[in-house]
Amino acid sequence: MSTRDKWWAVVLAGLVSAQLLISAFMRRGTALTVSSDLLQSALLLLVVAAFVPNIFRSQRGSRTRPFWMLMSLGVLLWLAYQGMWNYFEVVLHQEVPVIFAGDAVLFLHLVPMIAALSLRPHLREKEHNAPVRMLDFALLMTWWAFLYVYCVIPWQYVSVSEIAYSNNYNLVYLTEKLLLLLVLVYLVYTSSGGWRHFYGQLLGATALYASSSYVANWAIGRNLYYSGSIYDIPLILSIAWIAVVGRFTSCYSPANTDSHSQPVFTLWVTRFAMLAVFSLPWLALASLVDATSSPSVKTFRVTLSLLALVGMGAMVFWRQRLLAIELSHLIGRSRNSYQDLQALQQQLIQSEKLASLGRLVGGAAHEINNPLAAMLGYSDLLSYSDMQPEDRRVALQISQQVRRTRELVANLLSFAGHSPARWSTVDLNSLVQTALRLLQPQLDAQSTTAQLELAPSLPPVTADSNQLLRVTLQLAGQMSIPPDREKPSLLHIETRAEGDRVAMVFSCDHSQSGSRMWLPLDKVAEKYPAFSLTTCLRIVNDHKGHIFCEHADEAVLAFRVELPVAVKAAAQNSGDLAQFPAAAPVRS
Repeated sequence: MSTRDKWWAVVLAGLVSAQLLISAFMRRGTALTVSSDLLQSALLLLVVAAFVPNIFRSQRGSRTRPFWMLMSLGVLLWLAYQGMWNYFEVVLHQEVPVIFAGDAVLFLHLVPMIAALSLRPHLREKEHNAPVRMLDFALLMTWWAFLYVYCVIPWQYVSVSEIAYSNNYNLVYLTEKLLLLLVLVYLVYTSSGGWRHFYGQLLGATALYASSSYVANWAIGRNLYYSGSIYDIPLILSIAWIAVVGRFTSCYSPANTDSHSQPVFTLWVTRFAMLAVFSLPWLALASLVDATSSPSVKTFRVTLSLLALVGMGAMVFWRQRLLAIELSHLIGRSRNSYQDLQALQQQLIQSEKLASLGRLVGGAAHEINNPLAAMLGYSDLLSYSDMQPEDRRVALQISQQVRRTRELVANLLSFAGHSPARWSTVDLNSLVQTALRLLQPQLDAQSTTAQLELAPSLPPVTADSNQLLRVTLQLAGQMSIPPDREKPSLLHIETRAEGDRVAMVFSCDHSQSGSRMWLPLDKVAEKYPAFSLTTCLRIVNDHKGHIFCEHADEAVLAFRVELPVAVKAAAQNSGDLAQFPAAAPVRS
């Protein structure tokens, strides 16, 4: 506890002790009234000083900041009511009248507190569709204000009656305090950790305050109550308790928030808000059939109900408009999700086809190699035997074609992932042209037009041609999928030399090629699980290169692959290249 908190606690204990002493030993009179009112005002000032700083200590953008703002507003209204009370008893030296205009402030000071607790600041995640939830709370708070005016104001201004005013006011205020207690009980039951202790302390202080109000009303009914009497002691203790809860809230560590919300609470808030609107015409009808009310009271209540119905109806209309906007957004996201699901399905089908082809190639290549080995052996024997020159040339041609077939089988095994990487110098322009020829059937089926912009005299790179071909096919195939399936798409592939690196750019819009905002693919790849980019990232990283992308609105607009040129790559990978056998250049 800091020195400031210790002095604050000493002042609070001194004010409570002083109130206890004057209530126990001072006689009824002006001195007791003035002393008691000033002490209660000082205590409420301490409550305000305890709650307001929490606004600035809370994290911006979280639920705790509006929570403390509403709680501070409630205690400020409470202090304002005490100031009105002091004006009569301290300044005018008069008893507060039974029909007191400041009673409305006392009733309203609990409204922002209930709204603050309804925010449930112990939840970490943001409220889904927060504007709609706020309108539900606004409907309920408006209904509470309407209920006070409906039940109390007619006996205060329309048809003055002290008995009817007191009975109706006490009933409405008691209902409001019971509602506050019920909300606190619910929060204590559904929260945990530091917030549960905070709600529990606030529940105890509020229960003591409600009990003190009931005891004071009981004493007033029997002409036993006066300001500073022993009936004020529970009220003083409840105020001090609330001050302690607000000042030392950090002791409960309420920043340790829960992560799970209770959708049932939100559902019941919406139901109560709709019931509040639905109750307005019935309250107007009840006032019409009430035989005990005067015509002026009936007219006032019916007019008030109709005006409240118009105002709350406008809020309901605005709420439905927000829900319609949210529904349209959900439909749009569902449509996009369905299109992404279709693209994912096509991607999975294509991947499964490639996987099946790889398994087929892996199994068939070994069987093909056996007769090829026999053919190569017999052709070599024939070429070295005593044959006519014409026959020897035929045997040599057979041997060359068998070796070419074996090389093709080796390339297929490497592409299918059944053989180690084979590093060589690769011309990216030839690689792109080969990939485009392989993708041509897919492009024709998608009505996609391909455009090539290949840099002349492009430096070669040191790479495994088959693995790099897989990357090219994957990225070009992804960019060939049209964003709008009703319109033809464009696949633009560009190669360029940039110093000691060579770049390949795959995009669906050539007009923005000079002003793109590139991001490393490894930072955004998890957002696009349908693209299967993990393998591409691994292959390019193995080649000492990088992949970048431009994305917007949950879609990738372009890919960029950067690879080091052959000389620098050979210098960096000299140790690695020694363990890989040389491979023949890519045939395209």
